[in-house]
Amino acid sequence: MTTAPTPVPSSAAADRDSTRVGGGAGGSRTAPKNPLADRTAPRRRLRPAGGPWLATLPLLVFFAIAFGLPAIAIAIGAFTLSPDAPSGAGSFTTSNMTASVQGAYSTALLGSIKLSALTALIGVLVGLPLAQAVVTSRFRMMREAVLSASGVLANFGGVPLAFAFVATLGNAGELTKQFKLTSHGWSLYTFNGLTIVYLYFLIPLMILTITPALEGLRVQWREAASNNGATNWQYWRHVALPILLPSLLGGYVMLFGSAFAAYATAAAMVGASIPLIPLHIADALSGNVLVGQGNVALALSLDMIVVAAIVMAVYLPLQRRSARWLS
Repeated sequence: MTTAPTPVPSSAAADRDSTRVGGGAGGSRTAPKNPLADRTAPRRRLRPAGGPWLATLPLLVFFAIAFGLPAIAIAIGAFTLSPDAPSGAGSFTTSNMTASVQGAYSTALLGSIKLSALTALIGVLVGLPLAQAVVTSRFRMMREAVLSASGVLANFGGVPLAFAFVATLGNAGELTKQFKLTSHGWSLYTFNGLTIVYLYFLIPLMILTITPALEGLRVQWREAASNNGATNWQYWRHVALPILLPSLLGGYVMLFGSAFAAYATAAAMVGASIPLIPLHIADALSGNVLVGQGNVALALSLDMIVVAAIVMAVYLPLQRRSARWLS
């Protein structure tokens, strides 16, 4: 009797058999596999090194082009003689920087700092309680309406804002004639009048800035203070305000920068009657006062950048401290 030949196992069968463990009388079992590891392994190999940096590369490129190149051009022009200079045009000089902190330019720089500091301080003091009222309001529609209106008013500036105040509180404005404000010494075209105009868009900007920080205050902190016998004033003095201080300083910096760089509103309303650094920069660039002062205008712009950098250097360390509490 002829015996049938034993079939040779294929390579696939051999592979399956090699995965079997625990043989015996009861049969054999197949070793379990980890499907999650099989799916994630290829993805880890395809993930490029330095992924977060590659994701932020477009933003860094935009920042370098939109802010870096103009800043470099300003710095170079501030230390270069104007092409209209009688001699030595294009050579290195410090005369532009020296002129930017003397005479009328110095007065304009101090005037801009004074106006910006005052309006930013009033904006913080007025905007904080208004933002707190918005955050604690039980009426959702009113809260959304206030925040939406603040977003619109914070960006409402320039010539339209100047015209609105001139038509309302100018020498022939409706409220000026109605309440006879001129006889009481009121004038819109003064430092105080310009302060009121700036507050029109700075207070809404402060509401938008400080509202997220107020929402970050935890209810447990107020309850703990109340359980320990603290009054509402003591809670704000010893708990809320210290936590909000970096955010308040951040809002102050933002308001200061917005007022410091504002040009169109002041130019349309007061012209050259109030010395401000943006107005002097425009005059120097256009040659309204003196010809060949373009590089002095760049020096004035560099002064503004230095002032903004000093303020930001104070703000950034405090902002990191606030983030630890409100996160």
